[in-house]
Amino acid sequence: MFKRLPLWLRQTLAWSVHAFTATGAVWGFLALLAIWELNFKLAIVYIIIAMLVDGFDGMLARWFHVHEYARGVDGGLLDNIIDYLNYVVVAALLLVRVPGLLPEGWVMPSAISILLTSAYQFSQTDAKTDSDSYFFKGFPSVWNFLVIYMMLLGLNPWINFAALVICNILVFVPVKYLYPSRNVRLRRFTLGFTYLYGALGIWALLQYPDVPAWVAPVSFVYVAYYAALSFFPKFGRTELA
Repeated sequence: MFKRLPLWLRQTLAWSVHAFTATGAVWGFLALLAIWELNFKLAIVYIIIAMLVDGFDGMLARWFHVHEYARGVDGGLLDNIIDYLNYVVVAALLLVRVPGLLPEGWVMPSAISILLTSAYQFSQTDAKTDSDSYFFKGFPSVWNFLVIYMMLLGLNPWINFAALVICNILVFVPVKYLYPSRNVRLRRFTLGFTYLYGALGIWALLQYPDVPAWVAPVSFVYVAYYAALSFFPKFGRTELA
């Protein structure tokens, strides 16, 4: 169907996907401004929008064949630049500006640590595998998820610090983490479960700071499922896409 469109329209649609991806930088910048002003509720709204852009731009890129009709831009590089902003820099500033997340004296070193380890993670030539059902190699630097969980759970700052240290170490451990949207094991169920997790998260975070106490614990069901698919290669092998 797409191939039947006029060439100029195919090229316009393909380039519009790059433009759509680029808006992620705008939402990240707005999130940084909101965090700096201690308006965490607004920051979360911008973080959600940025994640939605990141969640759909890959699908749009495949639909509109950007590699064929918008070859002047490296979409993977663009995506990595914006992901580093939204998943790492935004999270680092949250660590600095949200009070009580980490032990006193360890806030700035912790923020710097995720900036440095994520720079390594994002620059690996094999950070994303193109086989084995598509995986990220090493902890995929989704620091905004970790920091938001810290904000919601209200755990002891030393527990948060321990979790952050462990994730920093895992960046360098060549464990494969599932790429949900391109996974082929239990694909339909995994995609449905991922969308449900995302919908629950968006609904809950839009109510911040009055997020129902049950949301974070319930969401760990998906986290456990994600871990099972990631760490146990034979899990779900019976149903392929």
